[in-house]
Amino acid sequence: MSRHETSPTTVQPASNHRPNACCFCWCCCCSCSWNEDRERAWRASRETKLEPIPNCEACAKPTPEEVQGWAQSFDKLMKSPAGRNVFREFLRTEYSEENMLFWLACEELKTECNKHTIDEKARMIYEDYISILSPKEVSLDSRVREVINRKMQEPSSHTFDDAQLQIYTLMHRDSYPRFLNSAIYKSLLQSVSHSSSES
Repeated sequence: MSRHETSPTTVQPASNHRPNACCFCWCCCCSCSWNEDRERAWRASRETKLEPIPNCEACAKPTPEEVQGWAQSFDKLMKSPAGRNVFREFLRTEYSEENMLFWLACEELKTECNKHTIDEKARMIYEDYISILSPKEVSLDSRVREVINRKMQEPSSHTFDDAQLQIYTLMHRDSYPRFLNSAIYKSLLQSVSHSSSES
C-alpha cells in the first residue's frame, strides 16, 4: 500500500450519514449531478488512480468568479474551503498531499485554548508530519526542525508557525503554478463556467 492510499474501511459512503450532503459540500463527499460531472472530468484527466479524498472540508459549490479568483492569488485559493479541497486533489496527484494536511492541522491547532488538547494535538502533528519516521513527513529545513524540537518541550498553539509558513511558501512557489496549469483546475473552471451559462 502506497503512503497516500487509505484503507477502504476509513471512507464511509456519504449516503449513509449525509443524505443531503450536496447541500453543504460539493466535493467528493456528495453525489449530486454537478459533482458527478466534475468527478468524471477529474478522473478522465488523471494519470494515476487514487481513492476519493477522505475528510474533505464541507463547503458550498464555488462560483465561476471564485474559481477564477484562485488564479489571481494563492492567498485567495487557500482562504477558500472549496479551493483548498481542489488544490488538495491536485497535491494528491503529485504525492504531496501531506503539505496541505499539515497546514490544515496547524490552522486547527491555532483555534485551541485548552492546554491538554494543545499538548495532544501538537504531539499528533509532530508524529504525523515532523518525525523522520513518519511516511507523511513534510520537507523542512534543519533550523525550523530545531525550533520545533525546542518548542515541543512546552507546546503551544503556535508551536508550528515557522514550519507552517515554510510549507505554505513551498506550496505557493512549487505546487501552485503547476496547479493552475493542471487538468484538474482547467476542467473545474470549464465546468463551473458551463453550469453558470446554462442557469
